[in-house]
Amino acid sequence: MSLPADMEQDEVAAREDADSPLVYRIERPVYNETSIRSQLLSRKENSTTFRERLANHFRCSSARAKAVALNFLPILTWLPSYPVKQYLFSDVVSGLSTGVVQLPQGLAYAMLAAVPPVYGLYSSFYPVLLYTFFGTSRHISVGTFAVISLMIGGVAVREAPDTMFLVSPANASNMSAVVDREARDARRVQVAVMLATLVGIIQFVFGLLRFGFVAIYLTEPLVRGFTTAAAVHVFISQLKYLLGVKTLRFSGPLSVIYSAKAVFSNITSTNVVTLILGLACIIFLYFVKDMNERFKKKLPIPIPGEIIIVIVSTGVSYGLSLSADHMVDVVGKIPTGLLPPAVPEFSMLPNLITDSFAIAIVGFSMNISLAKIFALKHGYSVDGNQELIALGLCNFISSFFQTFAVTCSMSRSLVQESTGGKTQIAGLLASLVVLLVVVAIGFVFQPLPQTALAAIIMVNLLGMFKQFRDIPNLWRTTKIELVIWLVAFSASVLLGLDFGLLVAIVFAILTVIYRTQSSKSAVLGSVPGTGLYCDVDEYEEAVEYEGIKIFHCNSSIYFANSDLYVNSLKEKTGVNPEHLQAAQKARKKREKANDNHNAPLKICVKYENQEVSHAVLSDNHLLEEHRNGPTGDSRTESNTEEVVYLKSPSTVHSIILDWTPVSFVDSVGAKAIKQVIKQYAAVDVQVVIAACSRVVLADLDTLQFFTGVMTTDMVFPTVHDAVLHCTNPRPAAAPANEPT
Repeated sequence: MSLPADMEQDEVAAREDADSPLVYRIERPVYNETSIRSQLLSRKENSTTFRERLANHFRCSSARAKAVALNFLPILTWLPSYPVKQYLFSDVVSGLSTGVVQLPQGLAYAMLAAVPPVYGLYSSFYPVLLYTFFGTSRHISVGTFAVISLMIGGVAVREAPDTMFLVSPANASNMSAVVDREARDARRVQVAVMLATLVGIIQFVFGLLRFGFVAIYLTEPLVRGFTTAAAVHVFISQLKYLLGVKTLRFSGPLSVIYSAKAVFSNITSTNVVTLILGLACIIFLYFVKDMNERFKKKLPIPIPGEIIIVIVSTGVSYGLSLSADHMVDVVGKIPTGLLPPAVPEFSMLPNLITDSFAIAIVGFSMNISLAKIFALKHGYSVDGNQELIALGLCNFISSFFQTFAVTCSMSRSLVQESTGGKTQIAGLLASLVVLLVVVAIGFVFQPLPQTALAAIIMVNLLGMFKQFRDIPNLWRTTKIELVIWLVAFSASVLLGLDFGLLVAIVFAILTVIYRTQSSKSAVLGSVPGTGLYCDVDEYEEAVEYEGIKIFHCNSSIYFANSDLYVNSLKEKTGVNPEHLQAAQKARKKREKANDNHNAPLKICVKYENQEVSHAVLSDNHLLEEHRNGPTGDSRTESNTEEVVYLKSPSTVHSIILDWTPVSFVDSVGAKAIKQVIKQYAAVDVQVVIAACSRVVLADLDTLQFFTGVMTTDMVFPTVHDAVLHCTNPRPAAAPANEPT
């Protein structure tokens, strides 16, 4: 059965329309802001009073209470619908694997924090348990982390140095004083616990105030440069444990240099057994990590190299009596069970508040950056403000149980995700693995050599040291971010992590100011037949309209760059109102000189960059003007000659300011724009504004920009509207009934 002829034609036309490109057609009058406000747009009236809005904000309902509960306890959003058959086995495997890694890392990173190893186990249990209920990420592993632990250790050593705890041995007046390790460690634990309390308070308050956006100021090059510097600090701090030498622990500026100098000056006292054991652990761990990386797709779970090192080195140390017979430093006493809650020592608060801010910001930055990576990979979202609240609660509540500040760990998070972890049930199981060790079998690890823990730390730094590869990549892509990376790295290495972070943040902010100060500007031209406007210096097809300059600058206009914007406008357009005013004054002076026959005055007005000279002579001499040719001869002698150098007279009658990139204008910027518009108006050059956003227009209204000679007639919704107005300056027409 054949289709009717008209239906066949419609089908063919439809296919042709489908293959043809979309066409943008519209016919309307030229609009300016006055016509838009009077004929097109009207603001919605807000009939609610402030009291009603306040009441609505604090109104309580069952739906709102439920939403608040779900936001504060994200576990309630996924636990009731937890797919046991699909997720439980993966979470169990992931939790056990992560717990096996978390156990030795907790012991090792406690050394970085300058507290006894058991406090690393406490810090690997309580915060992980709490994050399960309050965190929004399903994959990160919260707990001890090398960078944060090192920052805590620097503060602990500064507040409780060895010199504060020197005691003279009883009945040994001729012997030198020794350090009371028990009292020193107790004081350092108090410092670390108080730091955790302050960090928790800061993060929690920031979360309530919706300050999750602060992480954006820690740009990726800054964080990577900072963490690379932290890796250098950590590596240097572990050399003495690897070599088995006794040195003081340094903190503050140049601490890396002092620590390295102390280690190498005592290198002759290296404990050979400690060094051999440490190197063997490093080689084995490196081999295991390389195997895990190469065969990660074939291995069901990664080979737990850290726990193997802990078990084997503990057995070797116990079997060969390395501590007693070979003077190898071991972990020592690990008390069994959990400590009762205790109130932190708040008298230390004034000395720790600055360090707390640095640790809080760095910890949150590490947490949110890794959480966003996994969320993007697995198709869910994380809430930065809730992450702040979660971290704050983890640190604050846990500090009453003798823990130090924590954040997420990159290496453990990768283990938790790569072994199939689906939710924070895996993190909960990892914390239970640590709890089992603390409660039941912690004493087993008392013979564990410290050099084995140093080996675990050093090998885990490999990922951070690989960040040196950023340097050639940044050199090829963006020099400014390379400088940020280098400044963050060098400042953090030389000045310490706290001062280094401050310097890096300040420098990163300065680069933002520099970028606004060095914004790019251009004169735009029309691409015929498209309605597009592009840089005439960059594109051959872009053609300028005669007598019209379209100025485009890719920055906002505020106090820091308003003068640069105005100067760039004058330079790019080639129309300087000051020069034009000077030309007008010179012209008037010439006319006055012609009228005054008695004054022997000669005024020579020369235009720069052109072979144009206007010689104005008095004493009945004729005025000679030569344009585009050599200057005429003037053989009349005069007693006085005045020469004024000017640019050629402008043929530009209109300047359009393209404000498409302008996101805000402050009072200083508004005054600068009003002033330059008035300057151009004085020399008969009209200036109009195009493509200004409604938000910026609202700001201009608030700043009372449209007063006096400044009106909304000078503002156009698009560059093309402004061009049509300038080429044919007639009043804007009423809007058409229907665009065609």
